[in-house]
This record gives sequence, structure tokens and C-alpha cells, in this order.
Amino acid sequence: MDLVVTLVALVAAVLATTAVCRRFDLSAPLVLIVVGIIGSYLPFVPELQLRPDVVLLGLLPPLLYATTLQASLVDFNANRRSILLLSVGLVAFTTAGVAVLVHGLLPGVGWKGAFAIGAVVAPPDAIAATGIGRRIGLPRRIVTILEGESLLNDATALVALNTALGATVVWYLVARDFALAAGGGILVGLAFFVGIGFIRKHVTDPVFDSALSFVTPFAAYIAAEEIHASGVLAVVVAGLLLGHKSPILQTAQSRIAERMNWRSIAFLLEGSVFLLIGLQARSIIAAAGHDSLGAGRIVAICGLTLVAVIVLRVLWVFVARYLIVRPGPDGQTGQKPPWTYTLLLGWAGMRGVVTLAAAFIIPTSMPHREVLLLIAFTVTAGTLFLQGMSLPWLARRLRVPSPDPTADALARANLLHQASVAGLAELEQLEEEDPHAVFETLRDRVQRRDYAAWERVGAAEAETPSEIYGRRRLVMIEAERKRVLELRSTGTIAHEVVEEVLAMLDIEESMLDYSERERERVKAASTPIAFEGGCEDLQLVRPPVEPDTPGECGDCLREGTAWVHLRMCVVCGHVACCDSSPRRHATAHFGQTDHEVMRSAEPGETWRWCFVHELTG
Repeated sequence: MDLVVTLVALVAAVLATTAVCRRFDLSAPLVLIVVGIIGSYLPFVPELQLRPDVVLLGLLPPLLYATTLQASLVDFNANRRSILLLSVGLVAFTTAGVAVLVHGLLPGVGWKGAFAIGAVVAPPDAIAATGIGRRIGLPRRIVTILEGESLLNDATALVALNTALGATVVWYLVARDFALAAGGGILVGLAFFVGIGFIRKHVTDPVFDSALSFVTPFAAYIAAEEIHASGVLAVVVAGLLLGHKSPILQTAQSRIAERMNWRSIAFLLEGSVFLLIGLQARSIIAAAGHDSLGAGRIVAICGLTLVAVIVLRVLWVFVARYLIVRPGPDGQTGQKPPWTYTLLLGWAGMRGVVTLAAAFIIPTSMPHREVLLLIAFTVTAGTLFLQGMSLPWLARRLRVPSPDPTADALARANLLHQASVAGLAELEQLEEEDPHAVFETLRDRVQRRDYAAWERVGAAEAETPSEIYGRRRLVMIEAERKRVLELRSTGTIAHEVVEEVLAMLDIEESMLDYSERERERVKAASTPIAFEGGCEDLQLVRPPVEPDTPGECGDCLREGTAWVHLRMCVVCGHVACCDSSPRRHATAHFGQTDHEVMRSAEPGETWRWCFVHELTG
């Protein structure tokens, strides 16, 4: 009963603190740590000591799996060299550097204890790095590298820790153990991917699929650890591949259910992790206070280790960036990442719960064990506060651009259009009679979906057709739901039927709400939209032209109709309305003149559209 009460109190504290942080736009991870530290000194809060088996088996697998399901295997592959240099090379470099420092500062600990604490504090945390990175809007390439590094470096650190605690610390033994652990973990992850994928192809029930998804990370971790392989790599490989192949292996209902379930699980576990970190403060500090070294020397050792961890990372990323990686142009921007990206990558080295959990693996017979635990806590809390709190300021100071919602809206509209072209082409191949004009209905729905996506790109102040539709449809859905609930109360309609109809309304309402949030996010962005590349028509250099009716669609004015967004012909300067507008004068202009390229005539937008190849550029 006490355990249940403690868990409920833990979750309640996470929910309350997160709600307050969202209300006042605060960083929830940092505030949760503060709440935990304060709570550890309150007499009515029970002492919760992190046990390595609970963290490494109960918390780490689901957190890794939830992250990998949403990660991009394509982006990981594109940045694999940087990720491996950080997840393997940096961990080894940090382990060795911290070991040398601690061995010199902490007499009697020996090389075994020095390398053990080096391995403990070496790996940054996936939750802290990517969570704070996404919140402050770091460039996607940095977030991808941080995410990949944090998912893989735990395996390197845990292998190094186990080797350090062994009989001898020899470099070729470390290399051998790492190779065996990594190879075994990858094979187990592949085996689970194949097995789970086979089951999902034959079982399409969303409830069964969700249950299978819950079991997968734990089963993969345990299976790998049983053969002395890396459970971390097994979970990461299985999650990355299953997430990448989910559009093929799972039904749409299963994907929606899995996505929502794991978002909820990750939300609770991530918050609990940061709260638990803070709750360790009192016991760790009190235990270290009984060490014979004295408070001043202990504080100095902890502080110097924190500084060393930060400096070693910054040093490594710059050396690796300019001497080893030297990346080419970014796939999205077409430019080489500047040195500011490297500095941000080096500064985003926050540690997390794995560091603390791994510290408790150090045996009690180790000299100055309590001081080593305090070092781990200092590095964890210190990096989270020092780097986590200063990272937003540093990003602003370096003027590192965040992902642009307006550019995303343009890419989304273009991607949807390309998908529609393929779908409509397939529709044309169907040799079926169409007495009810279903084909035309399908074309109309696909086109309206595309129009809604293109409407998000422009900067029209008045409501667009899609916004008007969404607002009015939400009013209708509310009335429909009210009527369904009234009929439900009569008891004349089966409960299953009522739930099915309510679920249909909920799905439609959620889609409209999502579209509304995306429109507001794009409107709030002020970065001009530009787009490189495209077909030969888009790349053709043309002499500048002046708009014939600046800021207006002359055809709409003559016909007495309204426009949504404006486009301008790059050949003759004719301004016309987009396809979301009632008369679609831009498309009509192409049909009359064969002028193949038009550009956006909206303020701050420079992207263009080729009517011949149906591409943006």
C-alpha cells in the first residue's frame, strides 16, 4: 500500500509541476529537479533511492523505445558519422579524461574507481538533450545528432563501466567487450524487428498491437542482457526499424493508438525521472559528508569534475568537426553548418538518470564510494542547470535559426501535392464504371485537402476557406455530439453504437484542432519563405518583372469575386489568385499563356511554382 501511495504521489507531483511550468513557460525538467531537491529535505517525503536494476530495466527501455519510434532512421543514417563519434569516441575520451583527473585528486580510489566514475559521467541523457533542444527550437540537424548520440552512448558507457569494475582494465579487453556487446545487441534488435514485424502483418487488432508494443522494449532488453549483449542497442535498433516500417507493418488505427500511448508513457516517465534525480540530493550529500576527505576537498573535486566533463565535450566536438567529420551542406538549407552549430552541440551535454543509476552500480567496497556518488549527482544536476538554463540564451546569442514553421508549411503542401498526383494517377488506372461520379468526388476531396495545405503557406489576414470550414464544422460537431448524448440518455440505442459514433466525431474534431494549431503556428512565424532547387523551369534565370496589379487580383476585381492568396507570373508580371480562391485565376493564366512559372506574391515569400512539372522551387 505504501508503494502505491508513493507512486501516486510521484505522478501527481509530476502532473502538477508540469502544468505550472506550461502555464508560466518554464522548463519542466529543471523545475522538477528543484522540486525533487526540496522534497528530499521534507520530513514527510520518504527516501527514494534509485536502484540500478529499476532504472536500467524499468525506466530506460520504455524511454529509449518511445524516443526511437518517433526518430528518423533516414536522418540518423545521414548523420551516422557524427553520431558514432559522439556516442563512442566522446564517451571513451570523457571516461579517460575524467579518470585521470579523479585519480589525481582523489587519493586511494585507484584506477578502477577512477575509470568507473569516468564511465558513469560520460554519457549525456537523451531526454534532457532532445527535450530542451526541441523546446527552445534548436536546428533539426543538431537535435538529430543529440538524439542519436544519447540513444547509443549509454551502451558504450555501461560496457566501459562493467569493464572498469572487472579484474583488469586493458584497452583490448574494453574493445573486445564493446564489440561483443554491440554486435549482440544489434542482432537481438534485428531479430525482434523481424519477429514483431511478422506478427504485425498478420494481426491487425489495435489493442493487441498496443499490448505487443508495450512488451517489445522490455523483452528486447532482457533478451540481449541474458546473452551479455547490450540491451540498450537491442531496444534502439528494434525501435528505430519498427518506427521506420510502421506505415507498412501497422494499420492506421494501430499507429494512432501506439503514438498516443507512448507519448503518454514517455511524458510520465520523463517527468518522474527528473523528479527522482532531485529526490536523491539529501541522501547522497549526507553520505558524502561522512567521508574523511573534508567538505572543502569534496566540493573542489566535484566542481572540477563538472568543469572537466563540460570542457572535454566542447574540445572533442570541435576536433571531431573540423578534423574528422567536416560535413557537407545541410540537406534542408543547402549550406555547411557554421561553427555556431558545433558550439551548441558541444554545450548541449546534459546528463540524466542513467548517470545516477550507473553510479549506484559501483560496489560499496570501493574507496570513497559516497564521494563518487556525489560526483555523479553534481555532474547530473550541474549540467542540467548550467547548460540547460544557458542553452536558450546561447542559441539566441549565436543567432542560430530555429526550424521555420512557414518553410515547413510549404514543404508539407508540396509533399501532399506530390502524393495527390500519385493517388490521382492510380485512380486513372482503375478501369471501372463510374455511374455515381465517385471518381469526381475523390478528385474533389483530394484537391480540397491540398488547397487547405497551400492556404497555410500564405499570409492572408482574412479567414481562408479552410479556416471558415473548420470553424463552422466544429460548431456543427458540438451540436451533433450534444444530440448523440441526448439519445444515449434514452437508453434506446446500443452503447457500442453510441461509442462508435462519438469516436468518429472525436477523430474529425481532433483533425480540425490539429489543423487550427498548425495554422496559428505558421501565422506566428515571420521568417520569409524561400525554396531552392526544383526543375529546369524553376532554375531558369529570368529578367525581373513588375506586377501588373500589385497586391490585388485584377481578374477577381473585374468579376466581383474574392481571392485567398496571390501569385505573380515571373514572365509577364500578371497577378492572379491561387487555386484555393473561387476562380483560380493563376491556373487559368497558365492555361491561356503557357507561362509555366508563377511566384508567391504574398509579403516576404519568394517561393515559386512550376505548372508544367508541378514542383516548388
